[in-house]
Amino acid sequence: MDLHFGDSKPTDEERAAIDALLGPPESSWEGADRSDADLRWARGGREARERRDLLLPGLHAVNDRIGWISEGALDYLCRRLTVPPAEAYGVATFYAMFSVKPRPATVLHVCTDLACAAAGASELCAGVEARLGLGSGVSVERSPCLGLCERAPAALAVKAGDPVRTAVSAPATVERAVLAASAPDSAPEEPPAALAVPQAAGAGREELVLLSRVGVVDPASLDDYRAHGGYTALRQAFAIGPAGVIREVTDAGLVGRGGAAFPTGRKWQATASQPDHPHYLVCNADESEPGTFKDRVVMEGDPYSLVEAMTIAGYAVGAHKGYLYLRGEYPRALERMEHAIGQARARGLLGDDVLGQGYAFDIEIRRGAGAYICGEETALFNSIEGYRGEPRSKPPFPVEKGLFGKPTAENNVETLVNVLPILTMGAQAYAAIGTGKSTGPKLFCVSGSVDRPGIYELPFGATLGELLDLAGVRKRLRAVLLGGAAGGFVRPDELNIPLTFEGTREAGTTLGSGVVLAFDDTVPLPRLLLRIAEFFRDESCGQCVPCRVGTVRQEEALHRIVGRTGADAAPDIALLREVGRAMKDASICGLGQTAWNAVESAIDRLGAYE
Repeated sequence: MDLHFGDSKPTDEERAAIDALLGPPESSWEGADRSDADLRWARGGREARERRDLLLPGLHAVNDRIGWISEGALDYLCRRLTVPPAEAYGVATFYAMFSVKPRPATVLHVCTDLACAAAGASELCAGVEARLGLGSGVSVERSPCLGLCERAPAALAVKAGDPVRTAVSAPATVERAVLAASAPDSAPEEPPAALAVPQAAGAGREELVLLSRVGVVDPASLDDYRAHGGYTALRQAFAIGPAGVIREVTDAGLVGRGGAAFPTGRKWQATASQPDHPHYLVCNADESEPGTFKDRVVMEGDPYSLVEAMTIAGYAVGAHKGYLYLRGEYPRALERMEHAIGQARARGLLGDDVLGQGYAFDIEIRRGAGAYICGEETALFNSIEGYRGEPRSKPPFPVEKGLFGKPTAENNVETLVNVLPILTMGAQAYAAIGTGKSTGPKLFCVSGSVDRPGIYELPFGATLGELLDLAGVRKRLRAVLLGGAAGGFVRPDELNIPLTFEGTREAGTTLGSGVVLAFDDTVPLPRLLLRIAEFFRDESCGQCVPCRVGTVRQEEALHRIVGRTGADAAPDIALLREVGRAMKDASICGLGQTAWNAVESAIDRLGAYE
């Protein structure tokens, strides 16, 4: 697209979709018909530029209504927000769920990532593409992880319109996926979130802490949530004050559950102590790591717990506005969270005077659009602000200059909901769960070659073998991938690894966000490694050379190795090591730094290409 506005005009429907979000334009400078007053002075320029953070919602509005984003629609949105068209084009093309080229109104996203690949995603894709050929009105797109790993293989149908309609098919067959795409309103309803928690149906339910309400409370009912202990923690937070909340979280030893394991209390204290205002709270619900689906289950099964936890976190760090950045591939979680936030706001649990305590706090949902890199906190901030989701250099750190350049505390869903039991049971009782260095309960996403895939809640310190015994490994175990695509493989004789941050580190692997993907001896490991390489090549934002070039070189080398069965792979393995070291040492963010981990562990621990 050119650097200036083109001659293309939006259709009436495209204009209506944008105006429904932004309101009608006030002057011709924003796209209205020109009046005599507009020729004399401009209204809304600076004010419009200050609304750039509405660019991503605006792109969603058009894509949801039409199914793709035309040049005319993009130009009109740019005029409304005073954003250069070239920059908006760069944002629109950054996300996998958007298209700037014409396509059918219905898109069927078929997951081809690790758990689904092991469950027959290739055959599913071939069957669906054969049934939905040209002229079907459906675009079939091979997709990275949809966060439905416990029900692999999975497909998500999105039908544009007013309103947009979605249907999930998981576990998907060709017939179910075609039905979801052809008639999303007639597709079978998704199973309840509780079915993703195998422990909820067994004798271990009473031991659950974070998942205790999933399958017990009605996720739509605020009264049911309060009847099961909801908002007890927030009342306790108001009783002890912001400093008291931070002290409890610090004493409990809570660390981030997204993989970095940074102490949450220290992050909150650093944010709260910043003199610059306003402060912001951001909940990262963009769990895009292949094999991860725990945050989705919490939001679908116990949405009010996240609303309460975000309110407590906002109170502790001195924030009056919280953003929930939610994966675009989670339609049911979006629906549940929108309802929960609306009910909490209507009942005085969000808004200008939370619980009559004189504290103002509200939550706004921002939808992602298919970009794994936006799980990195600063890339997420850029995405919310209306820029490409590219990571920022640090320092300054988010606690100093984060969202909109202001002090920001960012945590994922699992980290935040851990705050509730800390305040209700007390820091000492919480810290007694787990080990001395890894305290509290942990959620593990178990999928792949197991009989009972799903979310498992165990105290830190349980072994990998104990977890897999609960899930029931099928056939002969070949390997276990810990931490997802950015993690590492372990052998079947290493199942005594303690599931703690320090235990996995000592074993030469990583706990990551809690992904545990089991693969039996029927899964072709070389193809699996190639899929991991393809994933990182697709998801690299391209900002830094080591990652932009290294992920491509890694994939090329693996293609050569897979393609020449029986030939000497030593030269390409040497190249992989060199490229992997360069990415690990020089990439700007965690994506490039970890893109080689799984391949390296498969070569060194599993002898993948011997």
